[in-house]
Amino acid sequence: MKTRTADEIETSTEKLLNDLAAVVHDGEELLKAGAQDLSEKSLAARERLAAALQVAKETRARLQDRAVEGAKAADKMIRENPYQSVGIAFGIGVLIGILINRR
Repeated sequence: MKTRTADEIETSTEKLLNDLAAVVHDGEELLKAGAQDLSEKSLAARERLAAALQVAKETRARLQDRAVEGAKAADKMIRENPYQSVGIAFGIGVLIGILINRR
């Protein structure tokens, strides 16, 4: 199992948040565009889409809150332990350098 770095996690979280925002925006635009078609089937589909959009908005908000909390916790840890943080970063940098030079 591959261990993901904090940068990879942050990047994937940002991408997920951006993707969710795009889905929500596109869904809202679709709802606006379909306002003229008011058949029974389309009303039911619109209601399901609106519910799915609400869930996506809530999920995006929760993910964003968790990302911010994680960043604050990491910042606090680094500020409380600056020398250990620098030492760990240096050690990881050395290991990565060794692994890259082995190839």
